[in-house]
Amino acid sequence: MEHPSKDICSSKSSQLAGRKIALGICGSVGAVRSPDLARELMRHGAEVHALMTAAGQSIISPELMEWATGNPVVTRLTGRIEHVSLGGGMPGCADLVLIAPATANTISKIALGIDDTPVTTLATTAIGAGLPLVVVPAMHGSMYSHPAVLENIKRLQSMGVTVLPPKESEGKAKIADLDTIVAAVVSALAEKDMKGIKVLVTAGPTRSYLDPVRYLTNSSSGRMGIAFASEAMSRGADVTLVLGPTPVPPPHCRVVRVETTEEMMEAVLGELKQSGYGLLVMAAAPLDFAFSTKRSEKISSDSALTVSLTPLPKVVKEARKASPGLFIIGFKAEHHIAPEELEKRAAERLSGSGMDMIVANDLSHPGAGFESETNEVTVITKAGIKTCLQKMPKRSVAKVILDQYLAGRGK
Repeated sequence: MEHPSKDICSSKSSQLAGRKIALGICGSVGAVRSPDLARELMRHGAEVHALMTAAGQSIISPELMEWATGNPVVTRLTGRIEHVSLGGGMPGCADLVLIAPATANTISKIALGIDDTPVTTLATTAIGAGLPLVVVPAMHGSMYSHPAVLENIKRLQSMGVTVLPPKESEGKAKIADLDTIVAAVVSALAEKDMKGIKVLVTAGPTRSYLDPVRYLTNSSSGRMGIAFASEAMSRGADVTLVLGPTPVPPPHCRVVRVETTEEMMEAVLGELKQSGYGLLVMAAAPLDFAFSTKRSEKISSDSALTVSLTPLPKVVKEARKASPGLFIIGFKAEHHIAPEELEKRAAERLSGSGMDMIVANDLSHPGAGFESETNEVTVITKAGIKTCLQKMPKRSVAKVILDQYLAGRGK
């Protein structure tokens, strides 16, 4: 009988389905996040097996981690040679080793090949077997800034180990956010089938200012474009993200911040002047209209106000003019229309815009709106191939569409 705690597996996505992750837990107070981290990995499909140092067990109990993962916890190495069965690169072992939190002590031991805990011995075995290793430091700020610790982090990176930067605040080097850690795990396990491809992504809304404090905008959150940037980056692409005003944090790629449609246009065309871009994903929702005039002072609210709007040029059309050979994926958002009408309007936009592929959705559908973590879309290619994707996480939508791009580019 499967452990009841595993009932959350793949509840968010299947990005890590079929993947086994060995989670090493050390004696940092950041270990209080380890149960949540294990559960989040499981929600994306992973099978998690925890290993703990003695110091880690003084922060949280092995019983808590067994509850969190639904698997027995390794607290010492036995004749079962757990470090080899999990990290030895043989069939049935872990696909990735994640050490979170990693203390200064453990980081330095791994860098120097010292094996005196289940976690350090697992790390040495994994490095020797060529398994992906992700290390997530968490310690006091003064320890993190110690020259020897910094040198040992560089030493790990030179071995191919991924070391996530901590959040430095209040004099602490705090463990990275769960989403950042999960994204790093997904990236480390992803096939690098977009390596060498330079990708430009737009995301988020734009604004048109009426006066210094009032502006016209829309409710785009930027989540779909950010999902594309994250997915392309995890697959090895060189990604630049042109991002409108949104509180959603972008991935760790090059980000160009903009506010207005004009700024987005300038940023996109400026990027395309550089050589090498192979793909443009126009997932942003730039305004189609702007205020005809912007007042330099805040307008009084004591009387009625009449304003006029001016149409703005389409960013995607200007991008096509600037780069005729670029593969362009565009978007078409509608609200509360019949599926046949959505497809018709998307096909018309595709034929008249110079796009190679268009992604259409109806924002009125539950779980398919701007603010939603999921989406439900219809994808139409220039060749007339239509694919309907039922509701799924936006990162999964991005994965399917990028798979189609890789399969169809050049055809």
